[in-house]
Amino acid sequence: MRPLILAALLLCLSPVRAGEYPPDFDSPSVINGCTLVPKAQCPGADLRGADLSHQDLSAANFRGADLRGANLNHTNLRGANLDGARLDGATGYRLNLYRAALRGASVQQARLQGLQGDYLFAQGSNFSGSDLTGASLEFARFSGASMHRTRLRFASLEMTWLPKADLIAADLTGANLQEAKLGWASLAGATLTAARIHYATFEGTYMEGCTGCPFDW
Repeated sequence: MRPLILAALLLCLSPVRAGEYPPDFDSPSVINGCTLVPKAQCPGADLRGADLSHQDLSAANFRGADLRGANLNHTNLRGANLDGARLDGATGYRLNLYRAALRGASVQQARLQGLQGDYLFAQGSNFSGSDLTGASLEFARFSGASMHRTRLRFASLEMTWLPKADLIAADLTGANLQEAKLGWASLAGATLTAARIHYATFEGTYMEGCTGCPFDW
């Protein structure tokens, strides 16, 4: 009797075949024609308000893309090309932009606390009004960038290049600026209270109204 019952159970249990999974199971997300995978080719893509959180988009091409208001929390954009992209109002807690390109991009009023941006290329970009508290931006390039009223509290900017950058009213409280290059930048109205400025250079830097700036440099 027992063998008959076992045989009946085996007949009822059909094997799982790969082709029987839902067609979209485990497939990458696609938003407005942009397939969200590493090395994605999405220049100029419309990704406004898109949820890209926790995605691996390393080495992707988002040159000139519109990412305004996008969710980039814990997203991996290591080595990605975001030159000329628009990220205004985006949220990217612990966003990874290690060695990424962000030249001429607009990143205003963005929430990027804990950003991982060492060796970031962001010359001429606009981070005005954004919150980069606790960001790591060591060896990054911000020549001519606008960081007006940007929050950089406790950020690490060691060996970061900031010549001619607009840091008017920026908050650099407790930031690490060791060996940073701030020649001809504007720190008017900025706050550098408790910031580490060992070996940083301030040649021609405008400091009127700055709190904690090395006026005797």
